[in-house]
Amino acid sequence: MAGRLHDKVAVITGAAGGIGAATARAFVDEGARVIVADVQDERGETLAASLGGAARYLHADVTRETEVAATIAMAQQSFGSFDCIVNNAGLIGGAGSIATMDAAHWHATMATLLDSAFFGTKHAAAALIARGVGGSILTTASIASLQGGLGAHPYTTAKHAIVGLTRSVASELAPHRIRVNAVAPGFVVTPLSMGSLGADADETAQRSAAASPMRLPTFPEEIARAFVYLASDDARQVTGQLITVDAGATAAPSVSRYHDGVSRFLGPAELAERFRSL
Repeated sequence: MAGRLHDKVAVITGAAGGIGAATARAFVDEGARVIVADVQDERGETLAASLGGAARYLHADVTRETEVAATIAMAQQSFGSFDCIVNNAGLIGGAGSIATMDAAHWHATMATLLDSAFFGTKHAAAALIARGVGGSILTTASIASLQGGLGAHPYTTAKHAIVGLTRSVASELAPHRIRVNAVAPGFVVTPLSMGSLGADADETAQRSAAASPMRLPTFPEEIARAFVYLASDDARQVTGQLITVDAGATAAPSVSRYHDGVSRFLGPAELAERFRSL
C-alpha cells in the first residue's frame, strides 16, 4: 500500500539529527524521497545511507542563500522533481539578559533561524510555481512562537517571525495551490535540548514530561508525524497554519531558563567556539 507521501520529493534542512532526522525517516517511510541537508557531514551521510536510495545527503549551510538554493536543485537533479521543503535547521543561539546581549549572537541566531527560513521559502516557492502543480512549504517554529519567556530572546523573536512569514507567504501562494504551514514543537527530547540542559536522554525526557500538563515527554517522531500530515494530500485544505505539538505546554505558564544575566551562545560546537571570545 502506497504511503501518504508516495512519489513526493522533499528537502529537509537540519536533517542530520533530532527533529530533522526523525522527519527524514518518517517521510521515507511514507514513500517520499528526501534530500538530507545539514552541516554535520558524518551524521548526515550516515542517515542518508540508512535510508537507501530514497535519500541523498548534501552539506548545506542554511545561512548562505546559494547553499539553500542548491538543496532544491539537488532534489530536482537526483529525483527529477520537488514537492516540499521542511525549513528545520536550528539552534538556541544567543542566550542571557537583553541588557548584556551581544549583537553578534543576535545576528547569528537570526541568520540560522529566520534568514534560513526565508531562503528556503523563497527558493521553494520559485521552484514550485515553475512546476505548476502545487506543493508544500513547512517550517519548524516553536511554542516560543506563541509566548514570551519560553526561550532565549533572539530565539523567541525569530520563532515569532516565522509565524508571520508563514501566514504572509501562504496568502500569496494560495492561488498556486502551494500550502505554507509551520509546526510548533514543545519541549522535545533532542541532542540540542540535552546539550542546553547538560543532561542525558532520560533526564531530558523527565524534564520534557514535567513541562507539560499531560506529563508526557515529547519526542522527535511526534513532531515528524505532524510534518507528514502537513506535507500530505490529507492537508490539502490547510495553509497559513501553526500546528502546535506540545502536550498542552502552552496552556500553562513557564519561566525561561535562559534569563540568568549571563550572555552566551548555545548551539553546535563550531558556532559556540566562534563566539566564545566575544
